[in-house]
Amino acid sequence: MIQNSSNKQSDQEEEYFRLPLPNPSKGELFGVAEQLVGGSRIKVICADGKSRLARIPGRLKRYQRVRAGDLVIVKPWDVQDDKADIVFRYTKTQAINLSRRNLIPKSIDIFKY
Repeated sequence: MIQNSSNKQSDQEEEYFRLPLPNPSKGELFGVAEQLVGGSRIKVICADGKSRLARIPGRLKRYQRVRAGDLVIVKPWDVQDDKADIVFRYTKTQAINLSRRNLIPKSIDIFKY
């Protein structure tokens, strides 16, 4: 009896997780949450080197807590460049995984493990 090797998973396959990445065509950037200000707002240091005041939307506020040191995706406002909206928050494990894959810009990569 011959077994088909395609049915077995090889030990050499790497495990890939699907994570959302910033979409530059929509103006999204990586950022690191720096300081909670209050009123659903947080200071974020963005990948382009600017510090912005970002809003935490209700969908993140209700299900996840954004803390200082978290990796987030932000979308700067068109009207005021010093303000932004948080689009997504990564967990610590996801941030370390992105750091290992060299997907986070070096200017804000604090997740070296």
